[in-house]
Amino acid sequence: MIKPIVKDIVFLSQKSEPATKEDIAVIDDLTDTLRANLEYCVGMAANMIGVKKRILVFTIGDIIIPMINPVILNKENSYETEECCLSLSGFRKTIRYEKIEVEYLDRNFKKQRQIFKGFTAQIIQHEIDHFEGIII
Repeated sequence: MIKPIVKDIVFLSQKSEPATKEDIAVIDDLTDTLRANLEYCVGMAANMIGVKKRILVFTIGDIIIPMINPVILNKENSYETEECCLSLSGFRKTIRYEKIEVEYLDRNFKKQRQIFKGFTAQIIQHEIDHFEGIII
């Protein structure tokens, strides 16, 4: 189900809790909401639709990938960039890493470990920041 985008900074500043199998429906809501906003958005964290759980989705081409409870294990080559967010207006400067290694659970709650580079790594870092209440 497509959900409204949360713009409440107080809510977005709160930390998210680990997701469990009972939260699986959040993936579908995030996917539907991201798909409805693809013109302006490439990734989304659950708190952006009002759910304080550590679930995110992002796009790679036409595919939307979910991550449950992702953790960045390694990061390399920091750089400064500007980002925007559906929950905020305008662009803001931030520091990101060119290459990250992430451990996460997939939709079936199977543990995955993967390396991401470039813009995909940037998207994941932005969404993981949401879990910590960090808003660019």
